[in-house]
Amino acid sequence: MKITSVKTILANRFLFVEIETDEGIKGVGEGGAWAFQDSSREAVESFIPYLIGKDPLMIEHHWQYLYRSYHFRGAAIMGALSAIDIALWDIAGKYFNCPVYQLLGGKVRDKARVYYHVGGGDIESMVKELKKAKEKGFTAVGHLSPFLDEPRTEPFNEGTFARKIGDAVERVGAYREAVGNDIDLCVEIHRRLNVPEAIAFARGIEQFNPFFLEDPTTPDNFDTMAYIASRINIPVATGERYHTPQEFAMIMKHDGAQYFRTDICLCGGITGGKKIAAMAEANGIMVVPHNPLSPVSTAACTQIAACIPNFALQEFPGDDRPSTTDRYISHEFNHKEGDFRQGDVVKETIKCENGYLIIPTKPGIGVDLSENIAERFPYKRRAIVTRLSVDGSVVDQ
Repeated sequence: MKITSVKTILANRFLFVEIETDEGIKGVGEGGAWAFQDSSREAVESFIPYLIGKDPLMIEHHWQYLYRSYHFRGAAIMGALSAIDIALWDIAGKYFNCPVYQLLGGKVRDKARVYYHVGGGDIESMVKELKKAKEKGFTAVGHLSPFLDEPRTEPFNEGTFARKIGDAVERVGAYREAVGNDIDLCVEIHRRLNVPEAIAFARGIEQFNPFFLEDPTTPDNFDTMAYIASRINIPVATGERYHTPQEFAMIMKHDGAQYFRTDICLCGGITGGKKIAAMAEANGIMVVPHNPLSPVSTAACTQIAACIPNFALQEFPGDDRPSTTDRYISHEFNHKEGDFRQGDVVKETIKCENGYLIIPTKPGIGVDLSENIAERFPYKRRAIVTRLSVDGSVVDQ
C-alpha cells in the first residue's frame, strides 16, 4: 500500500488533512495550531513530496523523519505533523479493519467522561449555562473562567489586588452554589495571573473543591508553574500550548502539573499523545486531552482516552455549536438557528450520552469528513485581537 495523495482542507476555523492510498483507503487528520492554520497548512505542503509513494503504515518512521527533517520545531510545524499522524493512524485502522485504539493495546473503558464548555460575559449567564449543562447530564464543566468571557476589544480595568482576586473567588463560589457537588468545576485561567495572584486565587477557591486549576500563569517557564503548584492545594493542569513530548517531560520533572492537557492535534498526533500519556502514567499524572477543535479532533482524542489507564476527562466543546473561536474569540459573532455547527464537517459524530463519549467501534478514528466542506463552510482566518489594560499595556486573556 502506498500514499498517492495528501490534501489540505481549510474550512470554517479548522485545518484538515486527507491522505489517500492506492488501495482506496482514505485517512483524515486535524491540525491544532488553531490561531495559525494558514502557516500549519504550508508546513503540510512542505511535507507532501516526502509522503507521496510511501507506505502509510510506517507511522513512527514517518513521524521521526518529518520531526527531525529541518531541525526546527514550533506550533505550526507540529500542528502539521499531528494532522498527518492522525490521518496515517486512521488509514492503519481502516486497513486492519479495527479502531485505532485496538492497535494501541485495546480499550480499557467503554466510554470517556467529558467536561462540557460553559461560558458567559456576566455571572448570570455563566450560572445559567452551568445549570443547562447539568440538565443535559454533564458531570463536569470547563472553560470556566472566574474573570468571565469579556470582549477583548474592551480595555481591562484591573483595579486593586484585593478586588481582582476577591471578585474571582466569589464567582467560583457562585458557580459551586449553582450546581452543588454534582458538577466538577474545571477552572480555566488562560495564563491570566502573575505568580502571587495565582497563589492567592488558588488558596481562595480551595474551599470549593475545583477539579483543577488550568494555566494559572504563563506556561512558558516550568519553574514558575512548579513554584505555584508547590504552594497550593489544588491540582494544576497545563499543556495545551506544549507541542512536543519533551516539553511534557520537562514540566513533569519539575513537578509542575498533576493533569496533562495534551492536544492530540498539536503534540504530535496520536503517536505523540500516546507517548506523553505513558510518561504521565509512570509518574502518577492524569491526562485531560485538550480539544477546542472539530469532531475530527474529538475522534482522535477519544482513541487515546479509550486505551490509556490514566485518562481523567475529555474536553468536549459540543458538536451542535459553532466553532470555539467564534464563540469565545470573535465577539461580534452572532449565531443563528440553522448556521454552521461543528458537527457539520463530518458525516457522523461520536455519540455523547449523559456526559460520556461512547467509545466508537468503527475502523480508524471513527469519523469521515463531509463532502465539499471547504466550499460549504469557507475558511475564516482568526483575527489578532489582544486585550489591553486601561493603562495601555497588554493583558493575557
